[in-house]
Amino acid sequence: MAKRSQNFGHWVSNLAIRGFLGFMNLLPYELRLHVTGLAMSRVVAPLSGARRRIRANLALIMPDLSPDEVHRIVLDVPYHMGRSVMELYAERAFADRIRARALEDSPGLAALEQARAEGRGIILISGHIGNYDAVRAALEGRGFSVGGLYKPMKNPYFNAHYVKALSRFGAPVFERSRRGMAAMVKFLRGGGTVGIIFDQRINKAPLLNFMGKPARTALSAAELALKYDALLVPCYGVRKPDGSFDLIIEPPVPHSTPEAMTQALNDSLERQVYTHPEQWMWTHNRWKKAGNDTPDDR
Repeated sequence: MAKRSQNFGHWVSNLAIRGFLGFMNLLPYELRLHVTGLAMSRVVAPLSGARRRIRANLALIMPDLSPDEVHRIVLDVPYHMGRSVMELYAERAFADRIRARALEDSPGLAALEQARAEGRGIILISGHIGNYDAVRAALEGRGFSVGGLYKPMKNPYFNAHYVKALSRFGAPVFERSRRGMAAMVKFLRGGGTVGIIFDQRINKAPLLNFMGKPARTALSAAELALKYDALLVPCYGVRKPDGSFDLIIEPPVPHSTPEAMTQALNDSLERQVYTHPEQWMWTHNRWKKAGNDTPDDR
């Protein structure tokens, strides 16, 4: 009975979400992104407690910000998150716009092109800043086959169309499970390109520095790069005021040790977050269980 009730709840919530997304897709592209961002910032964020966590993380990491700057970031972070959600479900509109963008000025592009020509695997690394799917879409437009690693949603109905939406920006996509990881490794070993978001806390992972504080950070991406001689490349899709993106592909991280390579990834993302704090997902309890005495530890 409990399982049947849960399934019904998943079905109802998915129906509501699909209805909202379907209605929003009737609006002009820019308007639907703006409205979804406002809904996330002004309605969802205060109800979910996201504003509290953003403030707590900013107080820990950027304590010298003025009250006005904190207020701006507290409003802007969920706004940008809402835009990213709507971009994911904007059918082909978002992907088609991104594919028209040039990448020639990205310092790491030549290394990607060479690795593809050599049949060498590539691991693209990004974080929850701007819209990381922008780089996947741009590279797919240049002929790359960019797979993605994702965490399955608890709601199976929602997960089905979530995976379909992810696939618009590159394929195949691999769920974060034993079977999914095995398929991803096979794809990587065959010279494929895989995108991984690495900036969430992994309990019991090693402590590395992130924005001046210890943070639990998984070494798995660097370990994969070393084991399968793959490039490890930081990349970002950072929003511009006009709604377009700066597509950044950095030079590959040199192979050394998993710890040193992962620290380099943390340092790369840190530079982006300090430059664009309003675009990073401060809602995540990134510094929990790392000796920082965050509110979630108490």
